[in-house]
Amino acid sequence: MSQETRTEFQGVREFHRKPELSFKEFKTQEMIIRVLSNLGIESEKIADTGVIATIHGRAPHPCIALRSDTDALEVLEEPTALNQEYISESEGIMHACGHDGHIAMVLGAARALQEMRDRLPGSVRLIFQPAEEQPPGGAARVIAEGGLDGVDTILGMHIFGYIDLGNIAFRPGRFMASSNVFSIKITGKGGHHSTPADCIDPILIAADAIRTITDGVKDILDPARYVLGIGRIHGGAQFNRTPDTVDILGSFRTFDDRDTETIERTIEKTLDTLMETYGKGDTGGVANLPTYDLDVLHGYPVLVNNSAFTNTVGATLMKTFPDVDCDAEPIFGAEDFAFYLEKVPGTYLLLGTLNTQKGIIEGNHSSRFDIDEDVLITGTEILQTIVLDFLNSPETYLQ
Repeated sequence: MSQETRTEFQGVREFHRKPELSFKEFKTQEMIIRVLSNLGIESEKIADTGVIATIHGRAPHPCIALRSDTDALEVLEEPTALNQEYISESEGIMHACGHDGHIAMVLGAARALQEMRDRLPGSVRLIFQPAEEQPPGGAARVIAEGGLDGVDTILGMHIFGYIDLGNIAFRPGRFMASSNVFSIKITGKGGHHSTPADCIDPILIAADAIRTITDGVKDILDPARYVLGIGRIHGGAQFNRTPDTVDILGSFRTFDDRDTETIERTIEKTLDTLMETYGKGDTGGVANLPTYDLDVLHGYPVLVNNSAFTNTVGATLMKTFPDVDCDAEPIFGAEDFAFYLEKVPGTYLLLGTLNTQKGIIEGNHSSRFDIDEDVLITGTEILQTIVLDFLNSPETYLQ
């Protein structure tokens, strides 16, 4: 690892100090372009606030892409003993998911690979993608605008606060869940609490719906196959009045599209039944109440690592790195990297940054989340190792 690359990692704190939200990563984009230019790598803007570039070796193919996400989260960073010199300067915005570290690792790998470009049998595409945190995400935009054109395979990696420092975790096949958001508006008939017979209470219906939907899905699917939760309920403004409407907002995640369809059908059937049940009584002279509106937004698809590519990645990493879990349990986190894997073979890895000795113990999205800088060296070496092995023997990865 060159001194220049180590110096590059010190710059990660500049990204951390200046976090930006999804599709607002303008300063981040400028900093990335500047670093690439200093390395002699031409780049171009994509998806409004993203950057793509190519390290040209001796031939255009094989071509492997390295992807980093670049956006931050709406999280107020909490001061700690560790972050005093690099705490976020943007009130209420924080790199709480490690994307600043992802940028640093891809830039570190880019420096090393650019220095040896004359010896590379193929090329390397660098993708600095905006808006991973905000569905529908930036990956689809990058793909639509040609960012994946000419790429044979792709590699992504995420710093993960829940596994030990330097540990690498992944698996072939389904590795991360799909994410889906649902909203329900229940319309009843409002009125004063002193005249309950004139009301159709959407709050009671909403409470019944939440319980019945939750129990109904549990009766059909093994809980290991999905997660479902309610994030927000809103209805009414007065303590003594039944509101006309209640809004419910929730999400569910699965590893199988068939389970996604099952959950959607269960929600809809439950609501149909409840509307019929609560509509049988006195409706206060108002027909066709209660009613509901259901909207389901499909976010990111299931992330499926290509089996042949991933198995070869595992064999390659185990030759060099001591803590490699090639058969990690699938996780219910979601990632728009899944869109890339629908287009080209590749794999997505998790890299641990948990270090109790240094007090780096918070998980991703915590207001106290931090990165052990030692992991950036490991991450860069992982990227470089896989790139070089793939470019020299692509046939073992693309079976």
